[in-house]
Amino acid sequence: MSGTAIGLAGFAGLMGMLALRVHIGVAMFITGGAIYLTINDGQTAALLFTLNNLAFARLSNYDLSVIPLFLLMGQFATHGGLSKALFRAAGALIGHWRGGLAMASTAACAAFGAICGSSLATAATMGQVALPELQARGYSGRLATGTLAASGTLGILIPPSVPLVVYAVLTQESIGKLFVAAVVPGVIAALGYLAVIALIVRRNPAAGPASAPLPWSERLRAQLGVLPVLLVFLVVIVGIYDGWANPTEAASIGAAACGLIAFASGGMRWPQLVASIHGTAQATAMIFVVLIGADLLNSALAVSQMPVELAAWVRDSGMPPLLVLFSIIGIYILLGCVMDSLAMILLTIPIFYPVVMGLDFFGMAADDKSVWFGILALMVVEIGLVHPPVGMNLYVINRLARGVPMRETALGVMPFLASDLLRILLIVFVPGICLWLVHAFGG
Repeated sequence: MSGTAIGLAGFAGLMGMLALRVHIGVAMFITGGAIYLTINDGQTAALLFTLNNLAFARLSNYDLSVIPLFLLMGQFATHGGLSKALFRAAGALIGHWRGGLAMASTAACAAFGAICGSSLATAATMGQVALPELQARGYSGRLATGTLAASGTLGILIPPSVPLVVYAVLTQESIGKLFVAAVVPGVIAALGYLAVIALIVRRNPAAGPASAPLPWSERLRAQLGVLPVLLVFLVVIVGIYDGWANPTEAASIGAAACGLIAFASGGMRWPQLVASIHGTAQATAMIFVVLIGADLLNSALAVSQMPVELAAWVRDSGMPPLLVLFSIIGIYILLGCVMDSLAMILLTIPIFYPVVMGLDFFGMAADDKSVWFGILALMVVEIGLVHPPVGMNLYVINRLARGVPMRETALGVMPFLASDLLRILLIVFVPGICLWLVHAFGG
């Protein structure tokens, strides 16, 4: 067998293991090891040498220390009660509108995503906070669960985003550029979800009844309570991109600030601190296992020459670049059926990135193309979290919504998926949407 054939066979075996629900990190280790052994006729020396070097190189990488720090920031926000403050602030402002509490949930998810960086954590946390309120105010189960499942995906799009950090590490791209490029698409995503809710309650007013308006004094007090969270977001993003703090330093400041805010608000005590540290350690261990497994798989595929051969085949095939791009988008949506967002980024970027970088899209420079594809890939990956039948956010929210059938939750996210697809088309054909802010900051 040729190296490319071995690589393709290994990739097919990996897909089979993922369909059988083998853990993504374990599946990558098995596939990478099998490719190495096949290419080297069963000799283990190359495999063991590669494993030794890859593990040391990955675990000693200073840049990756930003991941546990961003996770810790999200844990402090979760256990410290900051999610409740965000929901109260948004609800106080627009809760008296028809569908206003659902819109407040979306706004709170966007704000929480700015200090969390994880979609599953955003969906689970805001679901626990907002779902009881929505159900108590008479919102339909379909609208309540669909809104929270879809809005939870804002956690990986609004920076800081752990998948974006991983994309930056894999492609040697600037974390600051990616974070800044994600801001406008993230805002568009949140506004699109708000528009979807407005259309739903316009057609069916009973799905999202209005609440009684609060006095302006209470509304103002609720907004003042989230100013520290906004300040943390600005310090992290501006600090990274303006150059006075590298990503790790900015993440350290953000984590410490979130911890202090949570402690000052009374939400962070010893049990919450222990839970935050434990949750961070657990999530970090999982991510690094997957990272090392992905490193082994990517190294094995590089030895097989499959990614290079695939990129050359696509480049020489004469296929229109947009057809190639939409094929990649379709593959991402299908992969969403068997794996989570981080696993998709780790598995596919080493294969798809060279293909995309070898094609011409609207005459874009290589640096712009790298940032644009990163944001586009992240947006498509986010769809995998909510599209039926196995979107992970669907299960997280439905488990919290007792009495709401899974079918209702799945139907509830469909209008939001339509908004996602329109946004993807917009970013594909108007790359400047995610690039203009990067250029404006001198990127």
